[in-house]
Amino acid sequence: MWRPVSGAVLTVGLLATACGGGGGGSASPDARGAGPRVSVENCDGEKAAFDSPPGKIVTSNASALEMLLRLGAGPKVIGTGFPPGKGALPAELAGQAADVPVLGRTVIPKEKLLGSGADVYVQTFRPANGTSTGPRPEEFDAAGIKVVELLSTACAAEHPGPQKDLSAVMGDIERLGTLTGTSERADEIVAGMRAKVDAVGERVAAVPEAERPTYFVFDFDAGTKQPSAVCGGQVANAVITLAGARNVFRDCEGTFEKTGWEDVVAENPDWIQLTVRNRGSAEADEKAFDEAERFLTSFPATRGLTAVKKGRFLRIRSERMTTPSVANAETVERIARTLYPDEFQDVR
Repeated sequence: MWRPVSGAVLTVGLLATACGGGGGGSASPDARGAGPRVSVENCDGEKAAFDSPPGKIVTSNASALEMLLRLGAGPKVIGTGFPPGKGALPAELAGQAADVPVLGRTVIPKEKLLGSGADVYVQTFRPANGTSTGPRPEEFDAAGIKVVELLSTACAAEHPGPQKDLSAVMGDIERLGTLTGTSERADEIVAGMRAKVDAVGERVAAVPEAERPTYFVFDFDAGTKQPSAVCGGQVANAVITLAGARNVFRDCEGTFEKTGWEDVVAENPDWIQLTVRNRGSAEADEKAFDEAERFLTSFPATRGLTAVKKGRFLRIRSERMTTPSVANAETVERIARTLYPDEFQDVR
């Protein structure tokens, strides 16, 4: 399992007057006049600087790839790991994603990554301590590759408290927009996400925190012997919170944690989200959701839960809320519509 780390900050030094590039020392004009100099501060505080927006990018997984495609920076992406499965992306992005070379079906092998010719490697998650087989910092340096980490996931462990909004995800989109010279498009995407989330917030605002329904994410693919808890540091916690629900495991630290069925029973959630990974087709996804629901309705420890007895299930793919994406805002609305149908009667 991946354990995330801290934050990434982007600053841009636009070409300026002879007096220099602005405050903080992280932005300066490009002496050759080639364009804005981009400085990126990663989780550990170290900065990666570019004389101009980099032209060759490798992404660690489909989440970072999708962000870049939405920004219109697809031509800059020369490779990815964990490529999007069939049906994972909207049709307008799927064709572009198919043109991106797959450097690894899972984690990109170190030799392939170092030999990719990339200027920058966008890393969505960091591996848990002691589990990484990827390049060391000095190996990235020798290959001329600079690493950019996503704030919302790679740096989640150092967020102060649980994630309760999508500001970190929106920040990632804005940062990648700055990095690739597509800031205008990034602003448009973020504005759309913010409008959707704000509209939901207005409709559920009248419900006191203590009266909001409790919510358990059942990650079927993580196993049934010992359930996985979505903790407060995960993007999914922000999605659940914004939708007007209370994640039953919001108080556990980090992003994910193994728990026991006795803990789920003790919480007795009002709603249960059935979560599976993309199976490649709507039919295959539904089959997996059916299996997850059958487990809960037949397993002795869970069949008596309030949500199970009342059939209060939501079926949402994992990728739509546990990784940073435009889909996070869409999922906020979907959950809220299910939990508060009366508040959305006037919305189609």
